[in-house]
Amino acid sequence: MLLARLPDKMTSAAAVLLLLLTLVSNSRADRDFDVRHHLSTVTRYSAVKDIVDNSFQPTDIPVGCTPIHLNLVARHGTRSPTKKRMRELEKLASHIKELLKDAKEKNLSLQRVPAWLLKWESPWKGKLRGGELDTKGEEELYQLGIRVRERFPDLFNEEYHPDVYPIKTTQVPRASASAVAFGMGLFSGNGSLGLACHRAFAVTSESRASDITLRFFDCCQTYKDFRKSHEPAVDKLKEPIIAEITSALAKRYEFNFTRQDISSLWFLCKQETTLLDITDQACGLFSPTEVALLEWTDDLEVFMLKGYGKSLNYRMGVPLLKDVIQSMDQAIKAKEDNQAPGSYEKARLRFAHAETVVPFSCLLGLFLEGSDFQRIQKEEPLDFPPKPPKNRSWRGSIVAPFAGNNMLVLYSCPANSSSKYFVRALHNEHPIAMPGCGGTDFCPFEVFKDSIVSPHLKHDYNTLCQVNLDQPKQKPETSKLLKLFHWLFSFGNDDLPSDRVEL
Repeated sequence: MLLARLPDKMTSAAAVLLLLLTLVSNSRADRDFDVRHHLSTVTRYSAVKDIVDNSFQPTDIPVGCTPIHLNLVARHGTRSPTKKRMRELEKLASHIKELLKDAKEKNLSLQRVPAWLLKWESPWKGKLRGGELDTKGEEELYQLGIRVRERFPDLFNEEYHPDVYPIKTTQVPRASASAVAFGMGLFSGNGSLGLACHRAFAVTSESRASDITLRFFDCCQTYKDFRKSHEPAVDKLKEPIIAEITSALAKRYEFNFTRQDISSLWFLCKQETTLLDITDQACGLFSPTEVALLEWTDDLEVFMLKGYGKSLNYRMGVPLLKDVIQSMDQAIKAKEDNQAPGSYEKARLRFAHAETVVPFSCLLGLFLEGSDFQRIQKEEPLDFPPKPPKNRSWRGSIVAPFAGNNMLVLYSCPANSSSKYFVRALHNEHPIAMPGCGGTDFCPFEVFKDSIVSPHLKHDYNTLCQVNLDQPKQKPETSKLLKLFHWLFSFGNDDLPSDRVEL
């Protein structure tokens, strides 16, 4: 009898041991979870700039190759919430007070409600304006400017002239302020102004109404129509998810949260973390698994409405891509003609928005999986980023955090090299694979032009973006998207919502 029972006992013991190991593993994962890395495009640069793909091996720059030109496309730094979103947080505070009052009148227990929520007021209460560059954003761009100069001393050794180092920005104040902060770092110590020896420098911009290089998304009527028709559908698709998390938190804290409360609390989590360094209040309401899923829904929205989800999202960025290639061609001509130092451009520095950086990254084919590069060249739709806990390359916190950036560095190499000129791609200051160039970060210039750039240049901005008044407007593909989202969100009961991603 004893021998007969032994296998069952061993099986039970193994099951208990496995359960304990799983609990310990999950507990350790929760402790190691850093919410600062999971805020999609509301992530601060310092939190994620050094997160890289460890499986990718950067190219060692061949001896004798020297940088001769740099293109920078950067997002503005960390900014304050907009006036609209600040009002949303004030409404949240008012509703929380109503719920607390109602609970007390009904003698309901508030033991599970976090203490901070009992007396919470919006940190932006009474503020009349918003959306401006925060001091943290100023520091992000200032330090980036210093690092760029130190990394490429041969590019920034010329006497400053706006034709040698043009700095371009959109007319939105947070972008232009970011350009100024970057320039202060880049040129610090090279002037005679103040103790830090700053110098004056020019920052130029075009009208919002005609800036098709940096605000192509704002000038493209076709894209604006697409966004307007699809945003409500995306919002509607999230309603079941919002209901699930509302129910989960209401049960967890025995508090009558509404769906709008949950949406606003997720937004508050991102703002508290990024601007106030507070991670244990609004963010603490959610489990790490819930945060990861909330982040994923934000990333999906960016993918669908600004990224690879529709080719128009990035095809309309062709004017920016043309501007980049033109600057490289001019740099090569200056090199070939042996033009005198100070007579030609050495860097073109641009400061804009996530709506600029995301499409530009897509034009370069960054963050793609497997054969996806060939699919976008054929304008075939891509699969959505996989759902957690699966790994994915497309993360808003990496693709376009505050101060996120792409740099394309043009190198001149010795005559005995396989190519005379190469382009190196850097994303957030780190080498990144270009699928269109065999997965390397160091690509022969002609290959870069032929394989990555040229397929996009067949698209004309004016043709893409004009409105055909003879054609009736298409209705949103609500039913199709609805089916797709039901499929995406049908793998468990812990799927969670996200509010409209604010870039």
